Amino acid sequence: MAERGCVIAGATGSSIIGGKKAKAHSRPYMVSLQIDGAHVCGGSLIREDFVLTAAHCYTSRPVTAVLGAANIKMPEKKFQQRIPVKKSYRHPINKKSKYDFDIMLLKLQRNATLNKNVKVIQLPKNGETVPDNTKCLMSGWGRKMPDGPAQDFLQDVTLNVQSSKECKKIWQKHFVPNRMMCTYSDGKKGICEGDSGGPLICNHKPHGIASFTATPCNQAYPNVYMKVSHFIPWIKEIMNE
Repeated sequence: MAERGCVIAGATGSSIIGGKKAKAHSRPYMVSLQIDGAHVCGGSLIREDFVLTAAHCYTSRPVTAVLGAANIKMPEKKFQQRIPVKKSYRHPINKKSKYDFDIMLLKLQRNATLNKNVKVIQLPKNGETVPDNTKCLMSGWGRKMPDGPAQDFLQDVTLNVQSSKECKKIWQKHFVPNRMMCTYSDGKKGICEGDSGGPLICNHKPHGIASFTATPCNQAYPNVYMKVSHFIPWIKEIMNE
């Protein structure tokens, strides 16, 4: 386990610490995954009929993918598309280890209608890397402080990629460099028991999938993401079935 007795926690629910309200519809690839109208996880639209998210967001309950949303508590019928999830594809190895291979694809019941508010985001290439200290964007719907009220509007925060060596030193056995990446957290901004499955956008591509962090989440522990480029062959295999 990480130092100082810190508890590992999946980034479930919805929370961007230290974030700022995003310009409405400025992240057209963002998906709110909802159960009974409540946001439970984030995701990104990678094809008209597929959403990329975290495996620990898996549930046997009916899930709806909400696309084109700015305020998830409002119907926004002019912008939002609500599409039921038809099938979930968790990475098979994840079923044995909750926060390793923490990646899942969701097949939508029907294709999304692409427009200026709903767009597909281009995946990184197989094995593509992001240099240390690269500034990346994390977006999500949720609290701006660990114990604060939930935010109905999408929040943005800029985070810097931390070296795998530093992450490994802190997270030890929980961090696997070839399939994970992390960002610095000073305890004032980052992910916090929220935004699981949401994309970490580096150089305009979803290089990370928000996976886990420390709790209490205002500690200065690196935020950890699945490294999307490692999983490109698996993603393509599922989408081409």
